Amino acid sequence: MASSFFKPKISGATSKSKKVEEPQKNDLMPWVEKYRPKSVDEVAYQDEVVSALRRSIETQNLPHLLFYGPPGTGKTSTILAIARQLYGPELYKSRILELNASDERGIQVVRTKVKSFSQVAISVPSSVTQKVPPYKLVILDEADSMTADAQTALRRTMETYSKTTRFCIICNYVSRIIDPLTSRCAKFRFRPVSEDSMKNRLAYVCGKEEIPYDDSLGSALVLAAEGDLRKAIMLLQSAYNLCGKSLNAESVVEIAGRVPSAVITQLMKASTSNSFDQLQKAVSDCMASGYPANQIISQMFDAVLDYGGLNNVQKANISEQLAQSEKSLQDGADEALQLLASLSTIMRENSSK
Repeated sequence: MASSFFKPKISGATSKSKKVEEPQKNDLMPWVEKYRPKSVDEVAYQDEVVSALRRSIETQNLPHLLFYGPPGTGKTSTILAIARQLYGPELYKSRILELNASDERGIQVVRTKVKSFSQVAISVPSSVTQKVPPYKLVILDEADSMTADAQTALRRTMETYSKTTRFCIICNYVSRIIDPLTSRCAKFRFRPVSEDSMKNRLAYVCGKEEIPYDDSLGSALVLAAEGDLRKAIMLLQSAYNLCGKSLNAESVVEIAGRVPSAVITQLMKASTSNSFDQLQKAVSDCMASGYPANQIISQMFDAVLDYGGLNNVQKANISEQLAQSEKSLQDGADEALQLLASLSTIMRENSSK
């Protein structure tokens, strides 16, 4: 009896020691998906597009849509937000067919997946309480990668099943979409996200994730993203995963693979010094530090445009040489020689004023 009385409760202690806090589902999501707009009102910096589409959402009379513009400006997020508002969580998956045309771009996809989805009749379950439109939605992302035959077949499919299906064509270059498709769609151009709008959205994400945010961090992210909000949020998450709470502008620049602004300033100073030896030394130091020449030349474009000691003709001549050097680097030319050639052009133009 004594041994059983003093026997420890092993089962309770074991269960307590094995209890591990499970991560929340949202914590495992990429921040791009986690903070994707849930309604069109949350879409950043596309006020004209949102105001034009809001009336269509209210009346549920949605035309065929064509969204075009640079990457990361909210094209896919906008149509997904529209779909959530139109169909609700109950019918969202059954009423939407989303295809990435860069992977599935042949005519066979249009004849099988798109056509079979468009042919199926629609019905509203009795459990759905909200009013839903009597049509389905086909989203073709990166449609400018579709072949001409596939686009021609899509035109016929849009005509035949327009009563039961709406199409949203998303692309970066509207010139690669055939005219018969563009004439059947309401076209909306998405502009590159402004610097202030990107900073506001990044500050919102940092606030939700409890990340210290300041203007220098936002400026570094905006500069590295080049108007692509999706890229900025992905870069923020990558930098936070590596640096944690010590995240700052310098770490963002390093993780993004950009050349520090001090290096670009030093190269511009050497290029305008009228001393070829000083220029050659600056290029040698840059190559010894391991900075890629193509990234240096890319950032030199902005440095030349901002430099006040050159007129527009001189800046145009320098930009032409920078473009030629960038093309030569893609063809496998020597990095040091191409960088030296570009900076020598800056020195020649600066000395000829």
